Amino acid sequence: MKTIDLATIEQPVEKLLDLAEHEGILIRLPNGKMFLITSIKDEGESEEDFADEIARTRQNAALMDLLRDRVQEKKRLTSEEMRKRLGLD
Repeated sequence: MKTIDLATIEQPVEKLLDLAEHEGILIRLPNGKMFLITSIKDEGESEEDFADEIARTRQNAALMDLLRDRVQEKKRLTSEEMRKRLGLD
C-alpha cells in the first residue's frame, strides 16, 4: 500500500483512482485525517476474488496497525452529539 501526503503532492483524483486500481492508497491530509482508497471488485471478478482481496487486506500490517490505533482512540461521540455537530437536532 502506498501512502500519499497531500500536503506535499497534488494529484488529480483520476490519477489517484488509477493508482488505487492496482494497489491500496492511504491518503494523509495536512490536518492529519487519513483515507484509504482501494479497488474492491470489477464486474468480471467472482466473489472468491473479493474474498481473496479481503484476506490480502488483512495481511497488510500498516493498515491493521492503523485500524488498531483508531479503535484505541478515547474520543467517541454519542449519536446526539453527532446530530448537533451536523446540525440535525
